[in-house]
This record gives sequence, structure tokens and C-alpha cells, in this order.
Amino acid sequence: MTAPLKLNYELLKSMPVQEAEHTFVDKDAMLYALGIGLGYDPMNEDELRFVYEKNLEAFPTFPVVLGYPRKWLRHGETGIDWVKVVHGEHSLELHRPFPATGTVIGCSRVVDIVDKGAGKGALIYTERTLTDKASGALLASIRQTTFARGNGGFGGPQRETPAAHPIPVRAPDHVCDLPTRPEMALIYRLNGDRNPLHAEPDFARAAGFPRPILHGLATFGIAAHAILKTLCGYDPARFRSIAGRFSAPVFPGETIRTEMWRDGNVVSFRARLVEREAIVFNNGRAEIAD
Repeated sequence: MTAPLKLNYELLKSMPVQEAEHTFVDKDAMLYALGIGLGYDPMNEDELRFVYEKNLEAFPTFPVVLGYPRKWLRHGETGIDWVKVVHGEHSLELHRPFPATGTVIGCSRVVDIVDKGAGKGALIYTERTLTDKASGALLASIRQTTFARGNGGFGGPQRETPAAHPIPVRAPDHVCDLPTRPEMALIYRLNGDRNPLHAEPDFARAAGFPRPILHGLATFGIAAHAILKTLCGYDPARFRSIAGRFSAPVFPGETIRTEMWRDGNVVSFRARLVEREAIVFNNGRAEIAD
């Protein structure tokens, strides 16, 4: 039996900030929006603003695919067992309306690492900021929790992790059903994440799935779409932040139902599948403006 990899805590904690310059054009903003289902109804002019170059606006979660230093934690010296890594949590905070074209500087760093113990995995917390190259203005902050299931027990700190945002016990104030197209993962992967898990049936079966699955960040964007549509009137300037936990995979072609509870400017939400009743994104929290 192969010995488990030992996570290199000191190396990860001391890694310098990784910078990545990313220039994006109107096609990139439109491709992202198409990849999360915008434009499904060609007569919906509210969605057209995100998928057509006339009066184009960036969809609020577009920044999640920008400014990422490719494979920055994937070299062997980190000791991360990437076969057993899953995306645990994700958050996005917008500091100002995001442009549909431009150049950003992404700065990524490791914020914290928590050892959950042998056989229980490790949590790697990272942060990425996006600044406008021309003006230096901070545009967005993105935080991610990576669950390294195969790296627990490396001798690192074992502390309590932040509690998940609670979902209200009352019935949802709003519900929005959005379909996913069968080819959605094939479109979304063109934004940069070309993991064969989202395209090759044989690869998906080897990973334990009956067919390719949708990207978690596509599910993230679909939940944001439900909030933007239901509570913001499709106005991206009213969308301020979104966060939550991934809890189950989506197969392209399934319908995602986002349940929302609004308390002032805070929206609690979760997303489930209509066909299978599985919750795919949980403990969601978004902030919107009036």
C-alpha cells in the first residue's frame, strides 16, 4: 500500500503571493454567462445584456474565473494529494461594479491551513484579490476552502473552523428553478477549468460518477443567477457578495432550485436538485443593495 502524502505545512504557509495578469474581452464575459445558463431563453432581454455585445455587462460572478495562477499549489513539493481534493467553500465580494472588458492583476495567497486529523483531511484556505491594472482599484475579493481529504494528520494546527451560515427554519421567502443544459459543462470548461471530470465519460466513471459532472463554480453561478433574477431585477450593481458550501455534484441537464430567505439586505439561500432532491450548495449567504 502506498504511504499517504504528507502535506508540507511550512512550505504552503511561506509561499509568496502569486500574481497573475489577466486580460479579458467581451467574448470572455459572454462565454462565462453562457456557461452558467444565461441566454437559455433567447427572448429574455434581461439576460441578453450578459450574452450580447450591445450594452454588455459582466455577470456578477464573472470574476471567479479571472486572475487565477494556474497550478500554483499543484507542484509535488506541497504534498497535497490532488486525487482526493474537493472544493469545499467559495465566496466572492464585489467592491465595485465589475467591468465586462479590461485587465486585472490577481494576487493569490494561502491564508490558513487546518489539520482535521488522521483520516479526516485538511482544510486549505486561500484568498485572491483582483485589482484593475489601469487604475489600481480593488475590484473583487475571492476566498476558497480546499478540502484535502488525503492530507489529515500531518502535524499542523487543529483548531475550530468557522461555523457555517445558518439557514432559517421558516419556509423560503422565494424559490427559483433554473435548468442546466446537457452541454453546460462542456461550455463552462472553456473558462479555464478543463478537468476531464467534466467532459470524459470514462474519466468520470473512474472517479465514481456515472457521467461527467458540472463544475462546482458553475453551480455557484447558477445560484447567483437565481438571486440576481429574483431579488435584484437583473441589476448587477445591486449584487454585492455571495458565499457558501458545496455539498453534492450536479449532472448537466438537471434543474437547480434555489431557495431564498431575505432579511434586510442579507439573503440566506441553498440550492437543491428538483429531480433528485439532493442539496448541491448549502449555507449560502449573499448581500444585495436596495
